[in-house]
Amino acid sequence: MAITVTDNRARQRFELDVPGAIAFIDYRRNGNVVTLTHAQVPVHLRGGGIGAALVEGALAIVRARCEKVVPQCSFVAAYIARHPADQELLADRS
Repeated sequence: MAITVTDNRARQRFELDVPGAIAFIDYRRNGNVVTLTHAQVPVHLRGGGIGAALVEGALAIVRARCEKVVPQCSFVAAYIARHPADQELLADRS
């Protein structure tokens, strides 16, 4: 299965289309800072790596656009904490 995360700007969320459902991360954008507020993976798909693939894809989009993130969502924050290479994407909190 090809994993492709897209940015649905109209709905302000990153989306991963999976069989029969959509996993997503809601966000708010302020200039070049993207605040990731909530991740949602359909219940029947949890525990299979869909959430990690979703966060990985969303962060790849952020990185490609030279943006920074504020992970308000605990799932996204935990993912970034486990992946040191992604910590460079964190917005300064000063």
